[in-house]
Amino acid sequence: MLFSSSIFLFAFLPAVLLGYYVVFRGMRRAQNLLLLAASLLFYAWGEPWFVLVMMGSILANYFFGLWVHAWRRRGRRPALPVTAAVVCNLGLLFVFKYLTFTLENLNLAGLNTPVPVIGLPIGISFFTFQALSYVLDVAMGTAQVQRNPLRLGLYISLFPQLIAGPIVKYSTVADEIEGRRETWADFSSGCCRFIVGLGKKVLLSNQLAVVADAAWDTPGGELSAALAWLGALCYTLQIYYD
Repeated sequence: MLFSSSIFLFAFLPAVLLGYYVVFRGMRRAQNLLLLAASLLFYAWGEPWFVLVMMGSILANYFFGLWVHAWRRRGRRPALPVTAAVVCNLGLLFVFKYLTFTLENLNLAGLNTPVPVIGLPIGISFFTFQALSYVLDVAMGTAQVQRNPLRLGLYISLFPQLIAGPIVKYSTVADEIEGRRETWADFSSGCCRFIVGLGKKVLLSNQLAVVADAAWDTPGGELSAALAWLGALCYTLQIYYD
């Protein structure tokens, strides 16, 4: 589900805002459950099976956090649980992003091995590094261990930054999972930022993409230097505004 899609703008987002600010107003636990459920639905909308990968990552890092905390409480350096968390998280990232690439290159070097077809879960880098950030913050003592897996799940899966970042450190938002405070000024500011960003995406980036794609689709023999530079410039601005 894209932020600029009709289903998000006219169905998903209004429903979440209505539930958050009207139906569950003043009920923090219910609001958090709503945001968690909405975030999982948001991800599952385009990745119906890969949402299980993200949920597995949430549970694994929840237990890694408890493991790290237990070692720190006993006065032990949590080197083993931290190493296990790093290996598990980066291993997950490697399997989905780089395993196929690695095997293909090994086959070119003479290794004859089957290359599996592995789909890439959208946003896997973002939610993997956010989950790892939580474990590292607990290990360094900059954040308290989270004993409620639903709260940790909300931090990792929150839909506004799930698929395109930014990566948010757990220690910077831990207190706001339960103790945040909404104001009309913040809501208004958020709406303005969203509208400006939506304009950059729809009015600028998407239109620049039309020119860039047309330039790259031009056969090599017909591609002039001026058109090549125009395509490169439009593609640069497309990525910037996107």
